[in-house]
Amino acid sequence: MREIFAIPAFHDNYIWVIRKGMSAAVVDPGDAGPVKEAITRLGLTLTAILTTHHHADHVGGVDELLASWPVPVYGPAAESINVVDHPVTHGDRVRLPDVDVDFVVLDVGGHTLGHIAYSGQGALFCGDTLFAGGCGRIFEGTASQMWNSLTRLATLPGDTQVYCAHEYTAANLRFALAVEPANAALQQRAQAVDQLRAAGLPTVPSTIAVELETNPFLRVKSPEVIAAAVGYSGGELLGDAEVFSALRDWKNVF
Repeated sequence: MREIFAIPAFHDNYIWVIRKGMSAAVVDPGDAGPVKEAITRLGLTLTAILTTHHHADHVGGVDELLASWPVPVYGPAAESINVVDHPVTHGDRVRLPDVDVDFVVLDVGGHTLGHIAYSGQGALFCGDTLFAGGCGRIFEGTASQMWNSLTRLATLPGDTQVYCAHEYTAANLRFALAVEPANAALQQRAQAVDQLRAAGLPTVPSTIAVELETNPFLRVKSPEVIAAAVGYSGGELLGDAEVFSALRDWKNVF
């Protein structure tokens, strides 16, 4: 049976491990140390590395891992990542038989221009595009590009497990409550997340269905979200992308 678990790294990163039997693939290993420790402690063999974008906290550990396990490294063809030897783009398939996964690559640019996600078999590895209760900052792309990327992810089946790369949920939900304070599902989620964090437990993965109910960046058609965005921006907002852009600007200074 396939298993997915997180390795905490740095202050709030998650490096995801996809394991079947004694084989493992890792997603966005920004730090080699905790990955090597987990792989060695569990007696696993690393068989593949997946990367979503070029930021150092997602690829910084790849070279060191390759020194111990010379495995294929998948990553975005549109970004310059020298450790990637299997560049992939939107619509490509990544088949990893050792861990029994078959992913479709999705273009989810915005956080970085060439950011990709891996989707398949009920799982989504989305790096820094979609977060639990939020979304990534727009460093290289445009608000319109990021909105299109989130829209693409929002069409995935509701039970899709969302494996994002950071533990930002509590802070994201504080912002979400400022945007949509009357959302009962959001109120309940915030309470549950606070309890998990108080116990030192992760708040991810989430699901697409939960995000559609509680994540303001996926709820730009909600009258309450629109009103909050207009209130922040101080002017008329024409269309979903403009509402999203106002929310992202607000979150940047929240």
